This record gives sequence, structure tokens and C-alpha cells, in this order.
Amino acid sequence: MIRLAPILIAILLGYLTWRFSAWQTAKTLDRQSEPFADPGLAPLLERMAEALGVRRIQVQLYRIRPVNGLAAPDGRIFLTQGFVDRYKSGDVSAEELATVIAHELGHVALGHSRRRMIDFSGQNAMRMALGMILSRFVPGLGMWLANMLTSLLAARLSRQDEYEADAYAAALLTKAGIGTSPQKSLFQKLESLTGGAGSPVPAWLMSHPHTADRIAAIEAMERRWSRVAG
Repeated sequence: MIRLAPILIAILLGYLTWRFSAWQTAKTLDRQSEPFADPGLAPLLERMAEALGVRRIQVQLYRIRPVNGLAAPDGRIFLTQGFVDRYKSGDVSAEELATVIAHELGHVALGHSRRRMIDFSGQNAMRMALGMILSRFVPGLGMWLANMLTSLLAARLSRQDEYEADAYAAALLTKAGIGTSPQKSLFQKLESLTGGAGSPVPAWLMSHPHTADRIAAIEAMERRWSRVAG
């Protein structure tokens, strides 16, 4: 039992770190967000709400500069100020912005947001606990191995989540009569919107799939739908 004590302490410490990080993230979202309403977006949200069978879809404005959409574990959907600014400047259409919301709704409906705690707050906790455990067996390499393993696991889970949320959004947008064209056109803009210039990182290490792969997955799904409908 004495030998197990350091391992149990590491696990407990990792859990407490994860809980604190999740609490801190929720507080930050509460402090830096407010309800977002836009006349150009409202009719699209109404159509998506009708397709989902809910009264309304509430979106929050998260006052940070990066271009992003977020789904909180409690089910709230956030658009960053950076994304909204690009919409208001005409770089993003209302339909394209609606696809972001549909995608984040997918994360909520499929349970991704609760598991990932938005910013992978659990990843650091897992890395810490795993590093302490591995360091007992592989001194000097434990933390390095923990970093590599948790990064690989998080990236793989994130890519799968993104594909699943894309599929959910495509189905919702189709049912709402918006279609997938805005979804695919936004993907093609994402690199320039987020300031990226292409990533040299291998796809299996990226937290998001390549844009071309995401578009191809949606088009493959559309072909399956056409065969079923035919």
C-alpha cells in the first residue's frame, strides 16, 4: 500500500487540478460573455431551432479576439468577438456563422464539450498524474513520455470529435434548409480568418483535421444521403 501511495497522490492531484481548471474556465466565460443577438442571424437560428424541435437557440458573445466558436459543458454556445467582428466586416456571411453554431451544437449534443471541458483542462491534469507515475518507472523520461502520450491522445480524440460535430452540423443545416455550402465555404476561409499559413505538423498530431479532409467527409456523407434518397 505504501508503494501505491505516490501513484494515488498523483491521481488525486491530477483530479483536483482538472476540477480547478474547469471551474476557472467557467468563471472566465461568465465574466467575459454576454447574450448575442443579430437580426441577420436570427432567422437562421429560428430555422435551426425548429429543425431541432426546441424553442430557441441562445448564443453568447465571448469577448476575446481570436476567431473561434466554443461549446461549454453546460450546453452554452459561444462565438468569440473576433468571429463576430469578421462577420460584421463582411468576411463571413450569416449562413457561414450559423454553421459555426451548428457545429458547436453538435459538440454539446454528442457530449464532446463536457468531456473536453472546452480547453482540454483535463489534459494538463492527466499529463501531471501520468508524468509522476511514469517517472517512478522511467526516471528522467517520465514527464517527456507523459507529454507525448497525452498530446497524441488529445489530438486523436479532438479530430474524431470535429468530424462528428461536422456531420451533426451538416445534417442539422440540411434539415433547416440552409444546406452545407456555407459550411464548406467557411472551412475554406478558416486558415485566413485565423491567421494560419498552413501547418507543417502531421495530421495525426493536429487537434483539428485538415480542411480538405473535413470537406471531403461532408461530401462523402452527402453522396450517401443522395443514394438513400434515390
